[in-house]
Amino acid sequence: MASNPIVTILEHSRISAPPGTIGERSLPLTFFDVGWLPFPPVHHVFFYRFPHSKSHFLETVVPNLKHSLSLALQHFFPFASNVFVYPNADDFGVIRKPEIRHVEGDYVALTFAECSLDFNVLTGNHPRKCENFYPLVPPLGNVVKMADYVTVPLFSVQVTYFRDSGISIGMTNHHCLGDASTRLGFLKAWTSIAKSGGDQSFVMNGSLPVLDRLIDIPKLDEIKLRETSLETFYQPPSLVGPTKKVRATFILSRTNINQLKKRVLTQIPTLEYISSFTVTCGYIWSCIAKSLVKMGERKGEDELEQFIFTVNCRSRMDPPIPSTYFGNCGAPCITTIKNVVLSSENGFVFAAKLIGEAINKMVKNKEGILKDVERWHEGFKIPARKIGVAGTPKLNFYDIDFGWGKPQKNETISIDYNGSVAINASKESTQDFEIGLCFPNMQMEAFTDIFNDGLESEI
Repeated sequence: MASNPIVTILEHSRISAPPGTIGERSLPLTFFDVGWLPFPPVHHVFFYRFPHSKSHFLETVVPNLKHSLSLALQHFFPFASNVFVYPNADDFGVIRKPEIRHVEGDYVALTFAECSLDFNVLTGNHPRKCENFYPLVPPLGNVVKMADYVTVPLFSVQVTYFRDSGISIGMTNHHCLGDASTRLGFLKAWTSIAKSGGDQSFVMNGSLPVLDRLIDIPKLDEIKLRETSLETFYQPPSLVGPTKKVRATFILSRTNINQLKKRVLTQIPTLEYISSFTVTCGYIWSCIAKSLVKMGERKGEDELEQFIFTVNCRSRMDPPIPSTYFGNCGAPCITTIKNVVLSSENGFVFAAKLIGEAINKMVKNKEGILKDVERWHEGFKIPARKIGVAGTPKLNFYDIDFGWGKPQKNETISIDYNGSVAINASKESTQDFEIGLCFPNMQMEAFTDIFNDGLESEI
């Protein structure tokens, strides 16, 4: 990554675990991981107040982050590894399972930089230019293509200093590395070590990752390998600007959420399943559909809309697996509805009902969470406008404290790839939800009006 008028690179570092602590290790991908191979990388930026000089940043923050990251990697070796993918079947038609592989000397690319943008503007909730965030997240690194396999780095970090005001920590990871639970476990280890200077406290609190492959279902691995386009597994895309899009953050307070629940139950009192998540998703989904109609982008009465999110399967496996299991362990949950219904006056109620029913059917299936796993991919083939969910309000990423206090803001930059929605616990209260969106400027204006008007009508 070269310097640009917004960001000046101060240092490129390669951070490995302490010598001799990992060695050569490998971790095969499961069917939960393989499906993420063709997807774009995941980008997050945490912003922290840091009203100190650049010299203080260079003399205290830089060495501490290097040292603590190194110690954290010895417990989370996949973060300092590469994924090996074997795109072609052998002479017998067998596809070799991809794996995360670590050899002595593997590292995380850690970049330190300085930014000239206004820290307070970047950490606001109002619409901000998407391209201003892109220089704050690092690329994953280069793909290496050999005769029979391809390797890709899995994780990289950029720490950016804002003069006398703040620090951002931008992180990029390949989604096949792990889900939000895995990423949060790693970040808690890193921050614990950064604050204490060693890993004793983290090791003692019982949060070491479970690296054993507790999920071993060869039939499902084979199915997922065959339906995933590994032959097109090349350089992961990167976000580039300028764009005509802006990103903004919306807050649904506990009062708002309860009002939305009341509206749904008033109209459908027999609804079996309703939660804060289902009404939040239903409301956001319907507001997006209405904003597109307002923009004149609905093509026809029968145009389909899909809402896609993942359900954590750890506690729902048979037998259950630990919450600290390392990797991906989420089942896709897909709901489909006609745009004319979703964008109607009661579109939110219909959407919340459908989402709730889909979750209820999946988690209460008497034959287990994996009952329909062989048909998971079929929903993606339906021609529809798709909106995905990044993040989860059940995990509080605002607890990620490196010693400078809790984050001022947490932004999911990777929603810019496909227009997904970021839903997380709010900074102010875990009872409130924080929604991150990325739209063209005119659609963002339309969405904002519809979002606010809908909540005001509930008062």
